[in-house]
Amino acid sequence: MNIAGYRFVDLDDRDELQAMFRSLCLDLGLKGTVLLAPEGINFFLAGNQTSIEQFTQVLDKDGRFAEIPLKVSYTEYQPFNRMNVRKKNEIISVGLDHIRPADFTGEELEPRDFKAMLDAGEPVHVLDTRNDYELRVGTFENAIDLDIRTFRAFPEAIQRLPESMKDEPVVMFCTGGIRCEKASAIMMEAGFTNVKQLKGGVLGYFEQVGGDHWNGDCFVFDQRVAVNPSLDETEVVVCFACREPLSKEEQNSPDYVIGMSCPYCIDRAHLVPISDE
Repeated sequence: MNIAGYRFVDLDDRDELQAMFRSLCLDLGLKGTVLLAPEGINFFLAGNQTSIEQFTQVLDKDGRFAEIPLKVSYTEYQPFNRMNVRKKNEIISVGLDHIRPADFTGEELEPRDFKAMLDAGEPVHVLDTRNDYELRVGTFENAIDLDIRTFRAFPEAIQRLPESMKDEPVVMFCTGGIRCEKASAIMMEAGFTNVKQLKGGVLGYFEQVGGDHWNGDCFVFDQRVAVNPSLDETEVVVCFACREPLSKEEQNSPDYVIGMSCPYCIDRAHLVPISDE
């Protein structure tokens, strides 16, 4: 059983939380990552159902983490190699310390309401806040591609959007909701007045309404690499040499040599295989 969750909330006791979560997860036999920052918590964990339930019970005892919405999935293998509990400056790195999603963000839009907007052809800018390699795997029809390699480039990228967009409806999305929650605060500060965020991200949309208006699969940051609108693992893999996701067609390229190169890194391929460890 796999779970992912996050919450933007002030945390001034990260040392104590780090020790507690490390002990708890090791005792429960969980693997994955828990990130703790002054702005909140973000976690991706996998283990048996009993252990996951015990973890969430502990979470709920702390009012700051009570009833965190969870993304749940199932795999026949352990998708994580180890257990990490880390302190960071941000749970989603962008380098803007004054942006505080715990204080203000754009309005959440339920997946069913978003689908209804798309079904009706309502005028709306659909903004993908994810990285370029994620978009290649799949995205919403007619979504705006900011052409960014990392989320840190988001604040600069939105400066290149047309000035007219600032008063027009914008719905942004990411994989699970965390990036677009922070992105909405950044956009509001930049003067965008009609910004909404897709609640639960792409995975929440898949769970509630399926794959309508979506093209391709959805990149995920674990060993599954990508899931389809049924939330099943797909045939997309990651190049061990450069970490780019590769479609089934790209895996058939003569440039793809497992552990050495792919179409995206063939020009800078190493002469010896690269381990994924």
